[in-house]
Order: sequence, then C-alpha cells, then structure tokens
Amino acid sequence: MGVMTEQRTARRGAAVGFAFVAYAFGVTMVGTTLPTPLYAIYQHEYGFGSLLTTVIYAVYAAGVIAALLLFGRASDAYGRRRVLLVGLAASAASALVFLSDAGLAALFVGRVLSGLSAGIFTTTATVTLVDLAPAARQRTAALVATTVNMLGLGCGPLLAGVLAQWAPLPLRLPFLANLLLLVPAAIGVLRAPEPVAVRPGARLSVQRPSVAAPARAVFVPASVAAFAAFAVFGLLTSIEPGFLATVLGLDSRALAGLVVFTMFAGSALGQVGLARVPSRVALPVGCLVLVAGLAGIAGGLLGRSVAALIAGTVVIGVGQALSFRSGMAAITAASPEPERAATVSSFFVVAYVGISLPVVAVGVAATLWGLRTAGIAFTAAVAVVALGALFAVLRLDRRRTRQPG
Repeated sequence: MGVMTEQRTARRGAAVGFAFVAYAFGVTMVGTTLPTPLYAIYQHEYGFGSLLTTVIYAVYAAGVIAALLLFGRASDAYGRRRVLLVGLAASAASALVFLSDAGLAALFVGRVLSGLSAGIFTTTATVTLVDLAPAARQRTAALVATTVNMLGLGCGPLLAGVLAQWAPLPLRLPFLANLLLLVPAAIGVLRAPEPVAVRPGARLSVQRPSVAAPARAVFVPASVAAFAAFAVFGLLTSIEPGFLATVLGLDSRALAGLVVFTMFAGSALGQVGLARVPSRVALPVGCLVLVAGLAGIAGGLLGRSVAALIAGTVVIGVGQALSFRSGMAAITAASPEPERAATVSSFFVVAYVGISLPVVAVGVAATLWGLRTAGIAFTAAVAVVALGALFAVLRLDRRRTRQPG
C-alpha cells in the first residue's frame, strides 16, 4: 500500500508540475511578443521608422540563437528547473528593462533578454514536459509544448494591443501585467519535480551547430521550409501593424494585436487539428499552404483589403504548423540518438535566422520604396523559397522510391 501511495503521489506531482511548466512556457512566450502592437508608439516616442523597427525585432533572434547554442543542453547537466528559472529571470529582466524608460537602448536590451528567455524555454520547457508526461503520452506532451508555445506567442500581441487601446499607460501596463503573470510561473517551476539528475561540476559550453550525416538529405528541404515560415512570422510580427496603419489606414492597436494573434492561433490549431497528417505529406503540403498564405498577404497589400490580409495571415499560421512540425519529425527520425539534440538545435538556429536577416532586408526596402512595395516583394521572394523547399522535398521522395528497401 505504501508503494502504491508513493506512486500515486509521484504521478500527481508530475501532473501538477506538467501544468505549471506548460503555464510558465506560455507566459514566457507572451512576454516575447508584447512589443508588437506597441512599435508604432515607440516610433512616435523616439522618432524612428520601419528600418529600425525591424532591427529592434531582429536582435530578438540573436538572443534566441545565443540561448540555443549556450543553453541547448544545459538542463541535462544543471537540471530542468534551474535552467527554466534562468529563462523566467531573463523574461522578467526584459519586462523591467522595457519599464525603465531608458530610450532606444532599452528596446534593444529588452529584446535581447526576451530572445534569451525564448531560446531557453523553446528547448528546455519542451523536454521538461516530455519528461514529466507518462511514457504513453510523451507524443502528446510534445504537441502540448508546441501548442502552448504558439498560443503564448499569439497572446502577447493580443494582450498588449487590448491594454494599449483601452487602458492607461500603454507602454507600461503590458509589461507590468507580464511581471504579475511570471510570479505564479516561478512558484510553479520551483514546486515541479526535477526529472533529471544534476551533474556536479558541469560547465556551460557553446554548442556548435552540426547535422547528423543520415539526416542531411532531409535537413536541407526541411530547414529551408522552416526558414521561409519563420521569415513570414518575423515579418508579420514586426511589420503587420505597420501594414494595417500605413497601407490600410487602420491604426487600432487592438486590431493589430488581434491580427497577429490569428497567425499564431492558426499555427496552434494546425498543430492540433493536423497532427495525424503523415510527415511525408505534411511537409510539401505545408510549403503549398505557405505560398497560398503569402498570396493572400500580397493580395491584401495590392488591393488594400483587410479581409485578404487577415485570411492570408491565418493560412500562413497553418502552413507554418504543417511545415515546421513535419520537418522537425523528419529530422528527429533521421538523426541517431547521440547526434539528435545537436541536429534539432541546428534546425532551430536556421529557423530563427529566418526571423532576423529577411526582416531587416524588408526594413531597408521599406525605407527605399515604401512599406507596401517592400511587403509585396518580400512575399514574392519567400514564396520562391517555399517552392524551392517543395521541389527539394519531392525530389528527395522520388529518390527514396527508386532505392530498394
């Protein structure tokens, strides 16, 4: 009886810890996208334009990549909870920097800290949720992690947009709300079980990107598709409020937050609703859906149609869900266990490069030719990249069917 009671207690503790870690994951990702509907206010406050907005957004990706390379395997040595607490501390520090009113420097530092928190949680929270789930439900736990990630990213602009539209202190209240949400997250992580043994004397080291040899064939098209999907995510998260205000004449902060939310909601719904679609089918279909979404964005900009812009935004979310999930599954399946973590980390690095360099290029183009022309050119360029990934996937499939066994 004593053993059974201990087992039930352990299961209950793991279930409670799972819920708290999922909550902490979502709240941390909320903090990373809070500034999206606020960039127009910052532009007016500090006197900068679209180019600097994209640069401020892009430094977030630098923080994510730094965290992936430095903390990608840290939780294996230091324990999941310790690393998650570091991520929560980075998220809180980011909110405090934004509250400091220290000008442009605060925007850059706050975004880097936000990227660090996202990079830490993207890997560590995902593996923690899988660790805390029963063996039979680990696949579901991974799906929960991805869904919470996307919903958290989507709720950030929605929360900030609503508060900035109808509440006082638009540049302060969203970050104060984020700090309040982080308090129960920290308490919950502290109370969660530690699923791995801490290794004394371990040291942090930079993990160089590498790809396992058996996974290289599928890594190329999968990472190209992820690059395209994240490039669009980066564009819309940083610039879509500008599209609404300057191209369509809709400067509502709440609307800007809602439109960006629909993209991440589309991704979350795609993750859950299309989870049973085989990876071999999902990756090429995801590329096609991305192209369809990009066509919707371009149509919305050309025709100055908010309906087309929103529809394209939702479709892009679904395409990202298909291409990213299937690419991750294919790479994971093709990588041997000793090289799997490094290969997956490299996949994330390519994806997050997608939300930095292309977005800055759009900022430069917007300065030269205007935001509308730059947005249309960007959608065309990314559509070509997505189609290239599609043809690479189809070519790889044909090569596999010709090989015996």
